[in-house]
Amino acid sequence: MTFRIAVGGIHIECSTYSPALTRSEDFRVVRGAELLEADYFSFLKASDALHLPLLHARAVPGGPVARDAYEAFKADFLERLKAAQPLDGLYLAMHGAMNVEGMDDAEGDWISSARAVVGPDCPIATSYDLHGNLSQTIIDQIDIFAGYRTAPHIDVRETMVRAWSMLLKALRTGEKPGVAWAPVPVLLPGERTSTEDEPAKSLYAVLPDFDRQPGIWDANLMVGYVWADEPRATACAVVTGTDRDAAQAVAEAIADSYWRARDAFRFGPVTGSLPEMLDLAEQARTSPVILADSGDNPTGGGVGDRADVLNALIARNFQGAIVAGITDRPATDACFAAGVGVELELSIGGTLDPSSPRAITKACVLRLDEDEALAERQAVVTVGGITLVLAARRRPYHNISDFTRLGLDPRTARLVVVKSGYLSPELQPIANPNLMALTDGVINQEIEALVSERRVQPIYPFVKSFDYRAAAVFSARWR
Repeated sequence: MTFRIAVGGIHIECSTYSPALTRSEDFRVVRGAELLEADYFSFLKASDALHLPLLHARAVPGGPVARDAYEAFKADFLERLKAAQPLDGLYLAMHGAMNVEGMDDAEGDWISSARAVVGPDCPIATSYDLHGNLSQTIIDQIDIFAGYRTAPHIDVRETMVRAWSMLLKALRTGEKPGVAWAPVPVLLPGERTSTEDEPAKSLYAVLPDFDRQPGIWDANLMVGYVWADEPRATACAVVTGTDRDAAQAVAEAIADSYWRARDAFRFGPVTGSLPEMLDLAEQARTSPVILADSGDNPTGGGVGDRADVLNALIARNFQGAIVAGITDRPATDACFAAGVGVELELSIGGTLDPSSPRAITKACVLRLDEDEALAERQAVVTVGGITLVLAARRRPYHNISDFTRLGLDPRTARLVVVKSGYLSPELQPIANPNLMALTDGVINQEIEALVSERRVQPIYPFVKSFDYRAAAVFSARWR
């Protein structure tokens, strides 16, 4: 028998504190056969499965998604889903922290709309980022759930394979798995819950042991996304299984373990104010010092257009720094208009968020990285002893190739500044040392000071003292 499995989804993390809406052009979208050809989905191979590609939209984390963009993607996805009927299964590759203008639970809307099309008998499997926010609405529509178990995320593909494999298992065996979850009233930033550091390292290390228990297929601990001021923002344990009692016990055990550890989470790297971290960078006798500008990190939902770190380096006349990078399309375009070798006066930063600090400075164009799309262009300039990367589009600089493409080598720099929180798997090993500045921005790490108008309270650390005992809830489909 050949199983007809549809594949699609939408993947973005959105800070509700960002004024910069995410629009349709900010997504990279694959549709139809193009989806199956993408490396992201290259594991979709099984002799007894016919994979029916729908639509998958993925964007760098940012501000809320414009409502018209979301509705257009959803309409396209649902039209393709209807055309793919009949189906034996549906796999949705999601993130889980999407926020859409005027909508509290965008993933709940997307998945519920899919369920309405496929009907009650078609199993739905989902994969999520561990920084996603869940809801009872979402849980009630799905049969299979798998979340990342690493932060930084080095198991994205593995997690997608887990969800897809469980769907195939259900179809091949005829077993009907269900989902139980236990919300935990804790919201901490990813930078304090990295699985490279304790206590998260040990909490996540035991999850595969739960998977081996009879009746348990997959056990998950979701940290949630703290920079979304919305009712569903929370940590939780999520378990896929076939034994209700076992799933309940495992979900509650995971939830209780996270609650007990809530006071033990700390930042992994050396962390402090920007002046303190720059003092350490100036005093360092080793290199490269890699400094994370944590409040403006685009991979956490930051805008990416703040120039406060650049201004601080200019004020110190710092020599030998690479700053990668600042998003500023007008400044990037100005560099292309001027040409390599030309010195010009630039206003840098503050083009996406008017409240972001700008730097007004003379810069010399060192290199231009042209792309067919004007929005993808990058320019490298020098400002005194600082080498600065300007980008027309919001993007991170987390891979060595992001630098070498531009003729830069982060390994030979005295200081590398990246808009990041915890460092990426490629930058962390070369950091000597790794510093994180508690900078301003829409994903400010001082979360207790965040405006919290819509979160369900009490929730730690916004409220420090209250009682909690884990209580798992089943999916309506399992009930």
